[in-house]
Amino acid sequence: MSKGMKSLVKKAAVRGVTLCEKPIPRIRSHEVLIEVKTASLCGTDYHLYAWDDWAKSRVHPPIVMGHEFSGVVREVGAEVANVRIGDHVSAESHFVCGTCFQCRTGQSNVCQNTKILGVDRDGCFAEFVAIPAQNVWVNEPDLPFDIACLLEPCGNAVHTALSGEIAGRSVAVMGVGPVGLMAVAVSRAAGASQVIAIDVNNYRLKLAQTLGATTAICSKKNDPIAATRQLTGGIGADVVLEMSGHPTGIRQSFALLRNGGRISMLGISNVPVEFDVANDIVFKGAVIHGITGRRMYETWYQLSGLLRSKQLNLAPLVTHHYSFEQFEQAFAQMAEGNCGKVVLTL
Repeated sequence: MSKGMKSLVKKAAVRGVTLCEKPIPRIRSHEVLIEVKTASLCGTDYHLYAWDDWAKSRVHPPIVMGHEFSGVVREVGAEVANVRIGDHVSAESHFVCGTCFQCRTGQSNVCQNTKILGVDRDGCFAEFVAIPAQNVWVNEPDLPFDIACLLEPCGNAVHTALSGEIAGRSVAVMGVGPVGLMAVAVSRAAGASQVIAIDVNNYRLKLAQTLGATTAICSKKNDPIAATRQLTGGIGADVVLEMSGHPTGIRQSFALLRNGGRISMLGISNVPVEFDVANDIVFKGAVIHGITGRRMYETWYQLSGLLRSKQLNLAPLVTHHYSFEQFEQAFAQMAEGNCGKVVLTL
């Protein structure tokens, strides 16, 4: 094994990222070393690449970027018993303390001391990555690497969709970016009677239909509130999955939810959002779930079960492949928006 590895590093507090060589990580006794095969781009990665206000407030360069990946285990620490050399793996990117109130009461996805791969410690946009063995998820060896790298973000969609009853329900997905698209596929796989995809991007709305959306609504052309009510006999959607994080989308999500319905919110707005609390929450009797990450590790088992059942097919989500050296084209493709998931192959 060579002593160096190619890595995409956020070297300084400016826009962009640098391809450079770094030493292969040394693992500790509770860690494993994984040879990265594929890594997919996430909105968080683009925040770091663009060096926006969130990145400036959260990240301290230099750091290897990336947190969505798949690969093969090449080394294991002396204390590791649950992972073997040669295993094909993905990974939970949130590292939790295990001792805070949330961790000790089954809510480790909202651990007070969470650290994130590629944000707080060197990530997976590299030929090798070291992570604690407890964060490793072992995959079936026949699961393609470009699908396996989607498990981490798809866990967000599974957590959002399955945070309440969904079988036989009408589901509106507000915002069909990559994770919203996954939420469409998960909702259909879990037995939703209708899945209504809402967005302004026609490319992604068409992709949503490929993934199982029964109706696609372009909110630039049609009022999604009126359209959803028409599709649901005038009562509104049983379940709304708010994935957009856009103030208008958030307000529309509450408005198109039926009385007594459930709204699960994963999208994050970068500005405060005003809406009608009395009519859209209190008098409506709305059930509201805030969603962070994946339930550890309930969500991973749910996702793996959906994949094994063949009811969930993530293959159409991977619309663009780039080599590791083509990272600039990959980020440009992501910024353009006419894509599903963009995957880097090492």
